[in-house]
Amino acid sequence: MEVLSLQTLQLGSPPVYAIRRSKSTSRSFRIRCGIAEPSGEPAPLGQKTKYKDGLLEKVFMGLFARKMEKFASSGNITITEKKNISLLDYDYESFVGVSKKVMQGRSRRQTQEVVREVLLSMLPPGAPAQFRKLFPPTRWAAEFNAALTVPFFHWLVGPSEVVEVEVNGVKQRSGVLIKKCRYLENSGCVGQCVNMCKIPTQDFFTNEFGLPLTMIPNFEDMSCEMVYGQVPPPLEEDPVITQPCYATICSISNPNASVCPKLQA
Repeated sequence: MEVLSLQTLQLGSPPVYAIRRSKSTSRSFRIRCGIAEPSGEPAPLGQKTKYKDGLLEKVFMGLFARKMEKFASSGNITITEKKNISLLDYDYESFVGVSKKVMQGRSRRQTQEVVREVLLSMLPPGAPAQFRKLFPPTRWAAEFNAALTVPFFHWLVGPSEVVEVEVNGVKQRSGVLIKKCRYLENSGCVGQCVNMCKIPTQDFFTNEFGLPLTMIPNFEDMSCEMVYGQVPPPLEEDPVITQPCYATICSISNPNASVCPKLQA
């Protein structure tokens, strides 16, 4: 496991992040995340990490996939159109496959709006307003939500840990370091990462919940930093907007494009 310190340097737009890491270990954390690799660590870049998902993880995958299938492209039969399909019949690959179909035929903004609708549909009526009352944008709220992210979203992103970050000159434990994002490594798609995870999640917490969140994916090793309390930069100023495709591992990549086509409006 790594301990990370993230600092925003005021050097103009977009913001520049300085990151420091130190090594530590946590065996119990790896067991909770269900990594089936003999080493207990995520697989190297270009390989998919083996996971052993439990009942609860499969339920989450099924719930999200079923919500997204309502927006999936109609070119192929989806899993819920088959007979006698339950939530437990979904696995992570089918969940990622459904999200890829959602992105197909849609612009960047349309894809992000679909994810927003799916997230809202997973919540009871009035939940965003209640969240704002319970978690105003304070240091405590940022640290509390960072702590919740690790146990509740390991099925989606893989191993992660709470880390110390610096937000507006204040050090606080409101960062989450994802060692190798499960969603990114399984999709192998820069556009899916940005349009179906990074931007919608940032916008949802910042605009719907009123708690700023910045996500900083590292496409070199597929890790990611989540910083609660940090206002995200406009997409036009975010470094991810210039990211090229994973030409060798993405099934819908365009190796000749300097920027992933799915990042263009």
